[in-house]
Amino acid sequence: MIEDFRLPDLGEGLPEAELVAWAVAEGDTVTLNQTIAEVETAKAVVELPSPFAGVVKTLHHAAGDVIEVGSVLISFDLPGGGGSPAAPVTAVAEAPEVDAEAEKAQPNLVGYGAAPRSAGRPQRRARAVGTSASTDTAVLEAAPHDVLRERATAHDLDERLRERPRSTPPVRKFAKDHGVDLALVTGSGTSGLITRADVEDYVRRVEGAVAVPDVAASAVPATRANDARTTRTPIRGVRKHTAAAMVRSAFTAPHVTTFLTVDVTPTMELVAALKADRALEGHRVGVMAVAAKAVCLALGRHPELNSAWDEAAGEIVTHHYVNLGIAAATDRGLVVPNVRDAHELTLVELADAIRDLAATARAGRTAPADMSGGTFSITNVGVFGVDAGTPILNPGEAGILALGAVRRQPWEHHGEIALRDVMTLALSFDHRLVDGEQGSRFLTAVGGVLAEPGRAMLLR
Repeated sequence: MIEDFRLPDLGEGLPEAELVAWAVAEGDTVTLNQTIAEVETAKAVVELPSPFAGVVKTLHHAAGDVIEVGSVLISFDLPGGGGSPAAPVTAVAEAPEVDAEAEKAQPNLVGYGAAPRSAGRPQRRARAVGTSASTDTAVLEAAPHDVLRERATAHDLDERLRERPRSTPPVRKFAKDHGVDLALVTGSGTSGLITRADVEDYVRRVEGAVAVPDVAASAVPATRANDARTTRTPIRGVRKHTAAAMVRSAFTAPHVTTFLTVDVTPTMELVAALKADRALEGHRVGVMAVAAKAVCLALGRHPELNSAWDEAAGEIVTHHYVNLGIAAATDRGLVVPNVRDAHELTLVELADAIRDLAATARAGRTAPADMSGGTFSITNVGVFGVDAGTPILNPGEAGILALGAVRRQPWEHHGEIALRDVMTLALSFDHRLVDGEQGSRFLTAVGGVLAEPGRAMLLR
């Protein structure tokens, strides 16, 4: 019995997704909830679990294809032909027995939760390995890309490298942008995982290579990719979503930005003391975490900044909780996942949450749900050496705070000039929801905590 699985709405209301990579091949036996593919939406890379237990019949798309929601993605050949529902797969020893009717009635699609990683990857059929793959690997790695492909074909490397190399989506994108075939890169990570550093090292070796004997003479002369005068990159994924969101925000919410320069020396001293505290070893409490705590405290006193404009209902929605968005720059573009109920977290808990959130975002593994429902955002432009900026609001939020670089400079202190740590804060807010006075008072409250962290004891 053949069953088609169509690309589902991944819970974001987006019309399409890009197929990053298949985790199965035609002929593979899969179990219910086993990961079958990675797809990239406008917000995140998502693993798709299998809704059936059976054999992969047909893969209808290739990696890199942009697929509309509702289109057939993959077809399965299910056991018990003649229209019977999916049954447990006995060919996979690890597959637990499952009630066939329940399995058919409730396929575990995206949103229900994917199989745990302990379930393993699909069991692939045995593949023949080429016996003539004795090519000198060192020479191959030194050759230009076109030459490498020719030589690989000549020595049956296509058989040896048939399996998809293990790497993360950002690394695959980086390799694709630089024209690198990951099958020719040796991974240095855990279990052979290919890292960005591996790809960068490979590119350096290729760009510095000399002619390869026996092959280079007959090959098409190599041209470095950066000799081209222009490069065209398809607008898709996170970049496309971010652009649309920023345009919508800029032309919907009337933005106002106000600035405040603050002496944050006491905050820097607090951060240094916390780093030296052996009881907090393993935690990284930095300026970002202190600013996040200050924002949560200030939002409690200035709820206008923690509200939303509901045009359809004709209402202002004031939130009594804080889902704090943290802007993160990744290889795929800017994403803003949020820390849920940040107002309930201690300073150390906030620091840990921000660290984990940023690491997940850089790995391209942020869940779509974690990038929706934010109530206020912070962006740290100071990490790039920038003093200030005019951030654009996340759609649906009333405010966003930009943190500038902390600079050591002369500053008035107790009636004298002294070297102090100084930072500029920039607050953009929706003028439909927030008046200038309210925005200024909020920014002053945040700056007050950074200037005197002890003042946080007075707020709630």
